[in-house]
Amino acid sequence: MPSDRVRVGTRGSILAMWQARWVSEHLTRAAPACSVELVEIRTRGDEHQDLGSLPGMGHFTSELEAALAEGRIDVAVHSLKDLPVEDSAGVTVAAVPLRHDSSDSLVSSSGASLMSLGHGSRIGTGSPRRAALLMFHRPDLDVVEIRGNVDTRIRKVDEGMYDAVVLATAGLFRLGLEDRISEKLGVREFPPAPGQGALAVQMRDEDSELHRVVKSLDDLDARATTGAERAFLRGLGGGCTLPVGAHAWRESGQLKLLGFVGSNTGGLSLRGEVTGGDPEALGEKLAAQMLSEGARELL
Repeated sequence: MPSDRVRVGTRGSILAMWQARWVSEHLTRAAPACSVELVEIRTRGDEHQDLGSLPGMGHFTSELEAALAEGRIDVAVHSLKDLPVEDSAGVTVAAVPLRHDSSDSLVSSSGASLMSLGHGSRIGTGSPRRAALLMFHRPDLDVVEIRGNVDTRIRKVDEGMYDAVVLATAGLFRLGLEDRISEKLGVREFPPAPGQGALAVQMRDEDSELHRVVKSLDDLDARATTGAERAFLRGLGGGCTLPVGAHAWRESGQLKLLGFVGSNTGGLSLRGEVTGGDPEALGEKLAAQMLSEGARELL
């Protein structure tokens, strides 16, 4: 890596570019002598509307990881929830910066909350987890597939194609769209995706000089909470396309982890909660507990 330049790879969506610029600004502060350049990379997930038809995982991340491995970029910025739970060879997540709100929010055309939406309201989501939770809380709603970026989904609500959509609270705030939130959904009732609200800054293993700079962005609490959530998902053998939610937080010096496993039919669901110290062990413990209670059959 040239010492005076850092190439930051990102997807081209408005939200992804915002995230990459945020990381770039912080890298510039950490290493003022470096010139930071954004490199836009298109992924399989950007090319395909039907993610369920794509094999494997990493639909929004694998092309960025390939660009890292090939030396076309020096740093990759991801939404952590999109990153597969198994590390790729030769690259590492050097920083998980300060985490934003991990919850989901409802954006409705009428400003209604989830429980006050009219019977049969058409609500859009592209997430199996959100669909399972919606069907659990409001089985009378018409939960419909929706694709597109945050602004596209909100536009479809404004045009009357949907009565409401569920989106990540962090993304709405990052894009300055917090005034569109009709209701912020509580993380205990509506557990978010593992790692939601957090970024992952990834780089090649051998770039020790750059690693020291990127590591300065790392937030210990964000790494611990997301580490527990992702260990839970890993223990279930899952990826971001499964109806799995998790929320970790610190309380009285301990780490607590809440987990949710739903079904694609909106019927049965499982919830569990554990307390401990080590994030990885905590996630593995909750996964084992919920597998013993039938999570594998639901998934």
